Amino acid sequence: MHMWFDTWSDLGRVLWVGMAAYAVLILVIRLSGKRTLSQLNAFDFIVTVALGSVLATILLSSDVSWSEGALALVLLAGLQFVLAWISARAPKFRTLVTARPAVVFWHGEMQQEQLRRNRLSASEVHQAIRSSGAGDLSSIAAVVLETNGTLSVISTQNIGDSSALDDLA
Repeated sequence: MHMWFDTWSDLGRVLWVGMAAYAVLILVIRLSGKRTLSQLNAFDFIVTVALGSVLATILLSSDVSWSEGALALVLLAGLQFVLAWISARAPKFRTLVTARPAVVFWHGEMQQEQLRRNRLSASEVHQAIRSSGAGDLSSIAAVVLETNGTLSVISTQNIGDSSALDDLA
């Protein structure tokens, strides 16, 4: 029976602490801004996962008090804010903590060095192209591996002056 139910007080703790922790999480997210839950790069993703992990720990571990969990949530959001603030103002720091986007396909040619460097296969690039609705490689101007790991497909029809690619190597 222990596997299915311990005590009513344990369930009550999850209910009350969970509601309070959820309220703190919502407050932290609202105060820290949209960037906290964005997935612009690997660090943003890590913070999102860590916030979920902290919330789960607060809910399910009676060894962690509500105040300790609330402080952990605030700490994670605060560190994310500081990292984003410094990154926005110091380009050299930004290059240390975030990956750069990379062109992996350019006007009909796979960029083999970029594929190798980023541990991507040509078939993954083809999949992204197919997912964009294109079936003809000649209709694709570029495929960019973004800092968050997604592949952006730019058609020859939409490449324009390619100024959106100016920050790429």
